[in-house]
Amino acid sequence: MNTAVPDARGHFGPYGGMFVPETLMAALQELTAEYERVKNDPGFQGELSILLRDFAGRPTPLYLAERLTEKLGRAKIYLKREDLLHTGAHKINNALGQILLARRMGKRRIIAETGAGQHGVATATVAARFGFECVIYMGQVDMERQALNVARMKFLGAKVVPVTAGQATLKEAINEAMRDWVTNVRTTHYILGSALGSHPYPMMVRDFQCIIGLETREQILEREGRLPDLLVACVGGGSNAIGFFHPFLQDQTVRMVGVEAGGEAIQPGKHAARFQGGRLGVLQGTKTFLLANEDGQIELTHSVSAGLDYAAVGPEHSYLRDLGRVEYSYATDQEALAGFKTLSETEGIIPALESAHAIAYLLKTIPAQPRDQIVIANLSGRGDKDVDQAARHLL
Repeated sequence: MNTAVPDARGHFGPYGGMFVPETLMAALQELTAEYERVKNDPGFQGELSILLRDFAGRPTPLYLAERLTEKLGRAKIYLKREDLLHTGAHKINNALGQILLARRMGKRRIIAETGAGQHGVATATVAARFGFECVIYMGQVDMERQALNVARMKFLGAKVVPVTAGQATLKEAINEAMRDWVTNVRTTHYILGSALGSHPYPMMVRDFQCIIGLETREQILEREGRLPDLLVACVGGGSNAIGFFHPFLQDQTVRMVGVEAGGEAIQPGKHAARFQGGRLGVLQGTKTFLLANEDGQIELTHSVSAGLDYAAVGPEHSYLRDLGRVEYSYATDQEALAGFKTLSETEGIIPALESAHAIAYLLKTIPAQPRDQIVIANLSGRGDKDVDQAARHLL
């Protein structure tokens, strides 16, 4: 299988590309060229490695979930503990890489979008660390259900701009961030938070997040002496999943499952599972699977998780699905909440509602797995931000 993607124009097979206003092409070409220069630059990679270790807290542990394993009674379950990173999620991996790129390009104003707030917090954190101006765009609906992260961003010195257009969630936040970038492109770098958008972002974000899978591979070989049978991760835009999966793509014995947000039901406006009734289209810079009606209008989305309710999926995920290399499933709101509750009670680990979708998949499928299977779920973030939201449903 061909994992040497994307091509020079940012295509993953028929997906990806650069569908942006002409005013952004120069900035994207500059970013692409700069990223190609630093990919194999020992100085850049060395500084990033030190920051990931000393500032972010890598490597993260690979944790054997003994009580969850016992409860499900079948496969041995490990958790990759990205929730233990500084700021509480995998988002810091990419934010650190991109802030170093921004510094190299002489751009000291940083903008970002955020849904659940974890990418916003990570971006505000690295901007504070380097002394850069920072503006975060966030949908008004998400600001209300993720008030804790809004406060964290403000404490870190970022300006948080509420977005009230449309559904007032992640898609609209990205729209506003792109408008800002068009206006301030010479002084500003846009730290996009997931493996979506125009080239080079899907490639670049994937590469910065591959540390997750590279560590996991080394750790499981050390612990078990062999590769896992199954990897499971939630998929919104898809950065935690692609970073987790990518180092294993050539290993045909390793099955991989991405779990989307099934919301209330697989009906228009009730979910955000792009591979359940989605169609090919272009949204916010990239060609990929998205939720749209027959006229091409983007449908409303819903998820109990603010981080998974985006209408499109990263283009590399669409490509891997076509190849049959990664399977894509979904978990409903109720299943995700059950996963949230179960992991909290059995392991003393409160997961992010995004990550709880991966746990929900385990609860549904592990009882049918052989006993000698080794399964690893990527625990992409911790659940502090979701306690209030989960309490409304569970307490």
